[in-house]
This record gives sequence, C-alpha cells and structure tokens, in this order.
Amino acid sequence: MNFCTLLSLLLGFFSCSLFVNNGLVAVQALHKVYPELQSLENNDTEIKQLYRTGFHFQPHRHWMNDPNGPFYFKGIYHLFYQYNPEGAVWGNIVWAHSVSRDLINWKSLKPALSPSKPFDINGCWSGSATVLPGFKPVILYTGIDSQNRQVQNYAIPANLSDPLLIEWVKPDNNPIVEPGTEVNASAFRDPSTAWLSFNGHWKTIIGSRSEQTGMAYLYRSKDFLNWTKAEQPLHSVPNTGMWECPDFYPVVRFGRFGLDASVTGNWVKHVLKVSLDLTRYEYYTVGKYYPTTDKYVPDNTSADGWNGLRYDYGNFYASKSFYDPMRKRRVLWGWANESDSVQDDVSKGWAGIQAIPRTVWLDPNGKQLLQWPIMELNRLRWKRVMMIHQELVKGQNIEIKGITAAQADVEVIFSFSSLDKAEAFDPSWVDAQAVCSQFGSTAQGGVGPFGLLTLASENLEEFTPVFFRIFKAEQNHVVLMCSDARSSSLKDGLYKPTFAGFVDIDLSSKKLLLRSLIDHSVIESFGGGGKTCITSRVYPTKAVFEDAHLHVFNNGTETITVEYLGAWSMRSACVN
Repeated sequence: MNFCTLLSLLLGFFSCSLFVNNGLVAVQALHKVYPELQSLENNDTEIKQLYRTGFHFQPHRHWMNDPNGPFYFKGIYHLFYQYNPEGAVWGNIVWAHSVSRDLINWKSLKPALSPSKPFDINGCWSGSATVLPGFKPVILYTGIDSQNRQVQNYAIPANLSDPLLIEWVKPDNNPIVEPGTEVNASAFRDPSTAWLSFNGHWKTIIGSRSEQTGMAYLYRSKDFLNWTKAEQPLHSVPNTGMWECPDFYPVVRFGRFGLDASVTGNWVKHVLKVSLDLTRYEYYTVGKYYPTTDKYVPDNTSADGWNGLRYDYGNFYASKSFYDPMRKRRVLWGWANESDSVQDDVSKGWAGIQAIPRTVWLDPNGKQLLQWPIMELNRLRWKRVMMIHQELVKGQNIEIKGITAAQADVEVIFSFSSLDKAEAFDPSWVDAQAVCSQFGSTAQGGVGPFGLLTLASENLEEFTPVFFRIFKAEQNHVVLMCSDARSSSLKDGLYKPTFAGFVDIDLSSKKLLLRSLIDHSVIESFGGGGKTCITSRVYPTKAVFEDAHLHVFNNGTETITVEYLGAWSMRSACVN
C-alpha cells in the first residue's frame, strides 16, 4: 500500500469542490499583479514535473504563498495557505486547506475561506488559528473590505464534530478589529495566534508600520469578539518598514519541548518574529515579555533589526509556528518562493512550496533558536549509504554514490585537527552573504571551504555547494556557512544568489555538523545542529533526476575528515 492510499484511508475519501473565481481587485499588495496571466489553466498532463518536489509541501498546481493558521485538532494537523486557484501567479487568493496525520503526507480539502462578504470581498489574506478552551478552533485573518481597508476578521468551523473541519463560517459581526483613524489601513495585517493572559484577557498582535517604523500592535479581548487596541505596541523598531506575519510565543529556557502560546513565567523566554516587507527576509529576537504591561523587551545578545537573527538566511518568508500538543513541540512552517521567472512559473503551471516543517527550541546558550526537521521526515528515508573517517586533502572531492541524489537527506560530521591555518577575519565583514559572494566555494582557503556539492551534473557544469569556511577573529573563530546558487544552473535569466549566515558555535571539539535536504528544486541546509539554516531554490538543466550527483569536497589547505556521512534516498510523500 503506498502513502497516498494509506492517507486516503486514514482521512476518508472527500472530493474537492470547484474553486470559485473571485476576480482580481487592485489593492495595495505585497505581490506584483499580472492581470494578463490570471486564470490560465493547464491540464494535468501539461503541468511540468521537472522541478516539482518529492517530499516538500506544495499544491497540485497553481500559486501558493504564506502558510496560515496551522493547528492540531482531534488527531489531525491542519494547514491553510494563501492560494490562487486560477493560475501560477499571485491573485484570486483564497485560504486553501490541507490535512495530515503526520505533517508529511497531506490531503487537500476545499478552500476554507474565499472572498464573499463586504469585510473580505477584496481579499482573504494571512492570519492564524487559536484553539479556544473546549477544543474550539478560531481563525483570525486579514480581510480587504469594500473600502480596500485591511481589517481583521474571524471564522469558525461549521461542525466541530467533523475532525477535518471542512466547512468554515464567517459570521456577520465581522470585522472584529478595524484600523481606526490612528492606524494605517493599508498596512495593518496578519494577526498572530492569540494567547490567554492571567487576567482572562485574550491578546493578539497585528503587523503594521508608522512611516518607516515597524510595529506589532497589541489588542485585548475578554470574549474573543470585542477587541481593544493597547495604547502602545508590543514592540516597535525604527527604520524597519512594514512588519508582516508577526509571530510571538514562549520557549523554555532549557529543554526542547514546546509551549502553548499562553504560558508565561520566569522559566521561559519569548520570541518575537517579524517578516520585513522591505527586505523580504525575516528576523527574530529572544527576550522577556512583561504580561502586566504587555511590553516585550529583546535581550541585548543580538541586533534588533535588519542585521538580527534569522530563522533562515535563504529563500524563506512569511513563516508561522504553532504548538503541537500531541508531541509537545513548537513547529515552524515557512514559504519558499520560486527563483525562476514568472513566465517559467506559468509554463510549469505552479509556483511556491513550503519548507519542511521544523521543530524549534531555545539554544542552551539562551541567545538564539535551534531548528531541526521534524522527526516524521525520517520515515521517508531508505537505501542509506555511509562514509566514515574519510580524509579530504586540498582540492579533493569524492562522489557519494548509491542514492537518488536529486531527492536525498544527507547528514555529515566534518572534523579538522587544527585551526592554525584559518584566515584572518575582517571586522567589517558584517554581511555574511557578501563574504560568501567574495570567496565562494572554489577559492582556496585555510580551513575551508569544505562541505557538499549538491545537485551536481556529471562534469560539474552545474552544482550548488553548501559549505563552511572558518576565519580567525581577534578573540575567537568565525564560522561562515554558505549555500551558493551561482553555478546551480546553465539556464539564463534565473535568480541565482549566494545565501549565507554566520554560525555561533564552540569549535573546541573541532567538529562541524551539516544536514541538507535535497529535493529537485530546493536545498534546505542546517548547520551546527540547527544554529544556522539556509534554504535555496535552484533549477539545474543537467543535474536532474538520475543525472544528479552528490559530492563531499575540501578546497582548504587544512585536511578535513568526514568523520561520518549518512545519505539516504528519500521516498516521495503523498502531498495533495
């Protein structure tokens, strides 16, 4: 029995309803609108499979962006997402809905929300879900109303006895939060998962900006229907622009287990994440939440702004987390957009995937988060190959054979006997991406560059390296992690960036860990046990399917040892 058959048996057989064409309304939006490319239909046989993923979440066809409102209910995980049922570009957005029992295999249901009422007639945009006491899920979402204002609405299940929650109702007392005269009605969106305060008030935050100051407005409610804006935002930062998709949640100071959003106390810290519209990157801070005054104060261990910590230093945006009560963990979803052209998207009939859901917890050092692919992903592993105690001298690369290199999971432990050959680090190198662009994977270094060559063609005309390079600063060593798409494809006209981040790690063990999930057009990499994560979208022309190859390499003068490498072919999941 294959995964798709098993999932159908688990979830029951449901036919998808016809999607409704909601039209296109010209409102201030985050995405470029292509009216001439809307409502372009492709038959199933015309949807090109070349770059479709095998185990990442994506719709069967058409455009997808932000993950919305994930939650767990009666044994089933629910994921909603921004979706265009009419074409492979942004527009006609509805809340698509998929369900799963394991966060890996998914069944698509009919859309939960689509524009239909005066309070959302021009758009059902991003939002979150909160499970109220008594196991009552509620969706909070941004609607674009008949005046083109961004307002906050709610929706509830039509039938709580249905574990799939197929039907959702938008009551007529919406909107429940309007911008008012003091809030920019064109920059007021993406309500967070709500939390319950000690005094019985529900609270949520909504992203906004005032001129170029980004902020998270805080709202309170006793009944989840009537909301009042706090006098001051939960937090704000000048010169950061619009804050989209804010997320706010507690993490335990020590341990890996997750917490419901309502938990507070001295034994927890809080995380505030925002998606920056100006940069199309996200950043987060770790800090302290004061529930009596509803203020959040970041710790001084990292920057509070554009140079701050990121969940992911690559193609990853509009993320949303949720507490999974089944496994007592916090799970993070993030949208990985395409890097090819709009014309390519229309031709292939689809655009956008979700990164693999990640478990998130606080690093024992208290300064940052750690992330790791959810454990259920390991069930797709098969046909493992191994390498142990393999030395790599300068200029050497070794192919890892015996797996499907275009759809693989790779874990490596690299070691080195000395850091004496590490190159000097320039303190002005604050931008890791610029440093990666300057040096790359082929420029000889001292300790590094070393790592993986993923999605490589036979003669290395195409390859995407994921690698480390170690520098010596005045007081410590600096670890650079890169995922460099510049040689990823022979095709012209693609966005092929270098992505990079610094890895805050103790090198006393003289070891570095790397895990990369390779899935045809996406490479998700986790460095230092999940301290630094990079997602890249790539489109090779030669390194596809059985013609893709995988190598370990070293271009530094210091000999690198592959202490352990485990590589698995990955089965395909049943996704929508």
